[in-house]
Amino acid sequence: MFTNSNLNISNRKDKLVMQRDLTSGSVTKGMLLFAGPMILGNLLQQLYNVADTLIVGQFLGAGPLAAVGSSFTLMVFLTSIILGLCMGSSVVFSMLYGAKREDDLKTSFFIAFVFIAAVTLMINTLAFAFIDPLLRVLQIPTAILEDTRAYLLIIFGGIGFTFIYNYFASLLRGIGNSVVPLVFLAVSAILNIVLDLVLILRFNMGVSGAALATITAQGVSAVSIGIYSFLKIPALRLKCTHLRFDRAIVQDVVQYSLLTCVQQSIMNFGILMIQGLVNSFGVSVMAAFAAAVKIDSFAYMPVQDFGNAFSTYIAQNYGAGKADRIQKGIRCAILTALVFCLFISVIVFFFGSSLMLIFVRPEETEIIAIGTGYLKIEGACYCGIGCLFLLYGLYRGIGRPGISVVLTVISLGTRVALAYLLAPLPAVGLLGIWWAIPIGWFLADITGLLYWRFRHRQLMPG
Repeated sequence: MFTNSNLNISNRKDKLVMQRDLTSGSVTKGMLLFAGPMILGNLLQQLYNVADTLIVGQFLGAGPLAAVGSSFTLMVFLTSIILGLCMGSSVVFSMLYGAKREDDLKTSFFIAFVFIAAVTLMINTLAFAFIDPLLRVLQIPTAILEDTRAYLLIIFGGIGFTFIYNYFASLLRGIGNSVVPLVFLAVSAILNIVLDLVLILRFNMGVSGAALATITAQGVSAVSIGIYSFLKIPALRLKCTHLRFDRAIVQDVVQYSLLTCVQQSIMNFGILMIQGLVNSFGVSVMAAFAAAVKIDSFAYMPVQDFGNAFSTYIAQNYGAGKADRIQKGIRCAILTALVFCLFISVIVFFFGSSLMLIFVRPEETEIIAIGTGYLKIEGACYCGIGCLFLLYGLYRGIGRPGISVVLTVISLGTRVALAYLLAPLPAVGLLGIWWAIPIGWFLADITGLLYWRFRHRQLMPG
């Protein structure tokens, strides 16, 4: 499907600003320069909820912290559906861009927007309609039920902003522009922190203030990136001829989007089930888990974004039919991810208790001890999750997102099964939940590497 044509997007006068063609030039330098803004951008995006967690934990206490932590897990699960659809569409964008099929590329923009917008509307409707059953599934303690519900009701109101921002961010990244999404995220992240402080400390709005600050900041980033894209990037202005439902492109967009969405949803559904199990251990464990997961997310977020950048690199070169650059990219990506994961593992393993103090008051010694125990286990195993992110990116980039789904099922299935099997044992308890996570990572890694070892010749572009 994705073969070169005589269309040449790169030479047009309305060339996309800060656009990066990953089908030529230095492999390592190209990936790192493209990945850099994505890494910074996602780290800033994490500040949306981390700012809530830090300010709520330090100024409102353990109960509100647990409420925000539980809300975050459910929020990530729901928005992961949208993120998965955007990521899957981005693969189609990258392949068509690499193949220099300009008109089909623009048609794919329209199709992806309509499709993901419809799914977002459905998610938003269902989220409001079934909020109480969702809270029961999460086993939210009565003491924090109202805070959790109030936080989520406001957060659900911003799901549309999540779609708009991530659609345009994925579109731009798919065609090599990772800088613009970073700029608007930086502005909104700062705004989020300022609003957190104002609404929580000055107006005493509690967790509702934290949620309102988050969706306001998301709204600013969504509206801003949309306006900028239409005003400043002429190549993204579609003509009437592009507003059509080409059957082949619809099939590709839906297939790639849905499979990537399924992968993201399975991954976050497994995390959601783990959250429910953690909640059964009480508010102290919930608060510790909420803080430790934020640290965990920050620790491996760069390699996760590097995996997404790697996917764009693979997809562009797959569309261009450049198998040799794919092989070179794999070697460079493995080395880069391994070095980073070893470095961050040392930091988290040895400084976990100090990192917990960012979110938890020093007198909350039980919460700090529980969170530190979690971080020592996870921190020692970041190479496992780093390898898994690269495998996800590789299989998405070569047009095999179904393999990524299989790896996710293995990883999350193992994690959930072991956690629910081991946690009830008195001699194991919480350690069973903590150890189940890296075991799942490594089992999925082994599966993905073996599949590539025996099938890579058939999977490469001809």
